[in-house]
Amino acid sequence: MQGEFVFRILIKYNIMAGHNKWSKVKHKKAATDAQKSKQFSKMSQIITLEAKKCDGNRQSPGLKAAIERAKSVNMPNDNIERAIKKATEAGSALEEVRYEAYGPGGCAMIIEGVTDNRNRMAAEIKNILSKHNIDLAQPGSATWAFQFNNGEWENQTAITLSNEDSEKLERLIEVLEDNDDVQAVYTNAETE
Repeated sequence: MQGEFVFRILIKYNIMAGHNKWSKVKHKKAATDAQKSKQFSKMSQIITLEAKKCDGNRQSPGLKAAIERAKSVNMPNDNIERAIKKATEAGSALEEVRYEAYGPGGCAMIIEGVTDNRNRMAAEIKNILSKHNIDLAQPGSATWAFQFNNGEWENQTAITLSNEDSEKLERLIEVLEDNDDVQAVYTNAETE
């Protein structure tokens, strides 16, 4: 009888191990912190690359745009400063890379990234694509479907995908965007 009473009190006041409010908040916070960290890492790479192009000149349009984009996602100023400083130090070797492929349903894909190791990134992208039964295409073989405007690839010739192919493409894009070096994935796909 007494054990049952104590158990009811534990349930009533949510005292049982692993069932308190902080436990739920902690897991949500960890997930959002991981997402922010990944986003800040990508923004830091962009800022470092732009700062390297203009030798740290904050008046450069490219660096200004990168800083504004970082501030729009609430990136702390000290992270921005570190990224700019990293570009002016010797040994900083970030470079932009672009890969092309044909995804599910034959849609054209452009995968853009910033990396300090081109060979490692190429291997990672090839691995991700091969797990989804896709091969890298030759440079220039998918860009015909896009036009480059204001730093982004705009779809010129859309291809309609079935629901099944659309779901496959969404899963592939999620996996690609989880890669720290991938900055953007463009496709010419439309759903039915």
